[in-house]
Amino acid sequence: MELYAEVVKNMGTKLGFIAQRAAREPKTRFNNLMHHINKDSLKAYFYKLGRNRAEGVDGISWQEYSKNIDSNIKGLLGRMKNMAYRPQPVKRVYIPKAKNESRPLGLPATEDKIVQKTLAGIMEAIYEQDFHDCSYGFRPKRRCHQALKQVSKLINDRPINHVIEADIKGFFDNISHQKLLDLLKMRIADEKFLRYIVRFIKSGYIEGETLKKAKRGTPQGGNISPMLANIFLHYVLDDWFEKEIKPCLRGQSYLVRYCDDFVILVQYKAEAEQTLQRLRERLKAHELELSEEKTRVLSFGYFERENAKKQQRKPNTFDFLGFTHYCSQTRRKAFKVGRKTSAQRFSRSCRAMGIWLKTERNRLKLKELWKELAIKLKGHYQYYGISDNLRSITQFHRATLRLAYIWFNRRSQKKSFSWQEFTEYLKCYPLPKPRIVYSFYA
Repeated sequence: MELYAEVVKNMGTKLGFIAQRAAREPKTRFNNLMHHINKDSLKAYFYKLGRNRAEGVDGISWQEYSKNIDSNIKGLLGRMKNMAYRPQPVKRVYIPKAKNESRPLGLPATEDKIVQKTLAGIMEAIYEQDFHDCSYGFRPKRRCHQALKQVSKLINDRPINHVIEADIKGFFDNISHQKLLDLLKMRIADEKFLRYIVRFIKSGYIEGETLKKAKRGTPQGGNISPMLANIFLHYVLDDWFEKEIKPCLRGQSYLVRYCDDFVILVQYKAEAEQTLQRLRERLKAHELELSEEKTRVLSFGYFERENAKKQQRKPNTFDFLGFTHYCSQTRRKAFKVGRKTSAQRFSRSCRAMGIWLKTERNRLKLKELWKELAIKLKGHYQYYGISDNLRSITQFHRATLRLAYIWFNRRSQKKSFSWQEFTEYLKCYPLPKPRIVYSFYA
C-alpha cells in the first residue's frame, strides 16, 4: 500500500505540472500527453475503479483482472505504446427512467475502464483550469447539491424573474464526433492521444448479440463520457454564455449546469426569450437540438406568487436535477425558493423499490434483505435529503414500509406478518429514519 500511495503521489505531481501550465497559458495546446501513460499510472487508475461494477463484453471482473495485475498492465501498456490497443464495444443494457421509458447504459470492458479513466485524468488536469464556475457535474470537489444551492441562492438574492428550463434532446447519443474532435484540438495537439479518444467514441456497442457501430455520441457508462460531455458543453454552452450572451443583456443572467442538465436564470422576459432563441441556434450549429416538450421560459421569483394570484393561476414551478422548485416563504413571510422531490422521480423511486423487493424477497434471508433495504433508504436520503424536502423523503419512507409489508408477506404461501407484527419487528430492527443530510442554510 505504501508503494501504491507513492505511485499515486508521483502521478498527481506530474498532472499538477500540466494543470499549472494550463492555468498559466490558456491558449497552449498540449503535446506528448501519451508520455504520462505508463505502468504506474495505469495501475493507479485501476485501483480507483469500482470493484463491484457489472462486467462488460470481456466478462472479466475487477477481482479477476487484479489476480495478474502486473502482467496484465504490462501487456496493456505495450499495446497502447504500439497503437495496437483497440477498445471493445460496450455492452448495452437498459435501466428504468420513467413510466414505460428506459435509459441506455454502456458497460465497458475492464481494460477499457482503466484506459478511459487514465485519459480522463489527463484531460481533467488541463480542462479544470478552463471550466467556468457555473459547471458542477463530474468535477472534483463539486456535486449536484452545490448546483441546487446555487440556483436557490441566485433566485433568492438577485433580481431573477424568469427561468429558462431547457433539455438537450438525447445529448449523449447525438454529440457530433467531428465537432467534439475539433473542440478537443483547441487544447490537445497529441495525435496519438486524440486517436485513442476517436477509437473510444467509435467503438460502438453490443445490444443482445448485435454489434452496432457508433456514428454519433459518446459511450454512456464509461469513465470518459462525463469528461468529454463537460468539454463539449464548456465550449458550446458555458463559454458562449459568459462571453457572447451575458455582455449583451441589460439585466442580470446566470447559467447553472450539471453535465447536460442546466437552467438559465434571467431578469427580463424579453431577454429570456431572446436567449432561448439564440440557444436553439447555437445548439443547431453544433448538430444538437432542444426537446420542445421539456423546454420553456417561465416567470419565477420574488413577484411570482403575487402575479399568479392576479392572473388567477397557480404559481409556476420548474424541475432541475430531480427536484421541483417552487415559490415558498420564510417564517417571516419573505420569499424563498422551496424544493421537493419531483413527482416523476418520486414515482420512479417507488417503482424501483417495489421491483427490487419483489425480486430479492426470496433470494436473500430476511435479515440480509433488511440490511440491504436500510442501505437503499440511506442512499435515497443522501441525495434527496436536502432543505425543504423532509416531507417528500418521509413519504418515500412510508411508501417503502408499505411495499416491504406487501412483499415480505409474499415470501411464501403462508402469511408472514400481520401489520401489528410488522410494526413490532420495526421496533426491534428499525430502518433509517428520514433526515436532512444537506442543509442549504447551515
